[in-house]
Amino acid sequence: MIYKDSVKQERYDRTYLKMASEWASLSHCSRKQVGALLVKNGMIISDGYNGTPSGFPNECEDENGDTQWYVLHAEANAITKIARSNNSAEGSTLYITLSPCKDCAKMILQAGIKRVVFQTGYKDKSGIDFLTSAGIEIVQIQEP
Repeated sequence: MIYKDSVKQERYDRTYLKMASEWASLSHCSRKQVGALLVKNGMIISDGYNGTPSGFPNECEDENGDTQWYVLHAEANAITKIARSNNSAEGSTLYITLSPCKDCAKMILQAGIKRVVFQTGYKDKSGIDFLTSAGIEIVQIQEP
């Protein structure tokens, strides 16, 4: 739900980002903890945080501190979770604590997400650039 009143919209955006930050704290990753929420029509329809797939040990990094190749990003977890439900991400807003990488940006577009609100920018801006070129609304709020 996008509110016509920009003050009200920003209030909701900040609140959902705070909730995504709390969700990030569930991650077992040492280097970075990222949380995501999908919101549609004023309801949270999915959530996710970065981590290993179900059934794998909760160790995101190898002995050298590098992220395991199979670790899922927070937005990927939220999108795949909704894919297993009877709901749809079409027209939803993704709230995420770290802007999406280019691979997750492709999933965001394909899932029908229309708006992305993030807190911190990822080192590679190509995901955000891709989403912007696809007409997806991008909002950064650095302090929820």
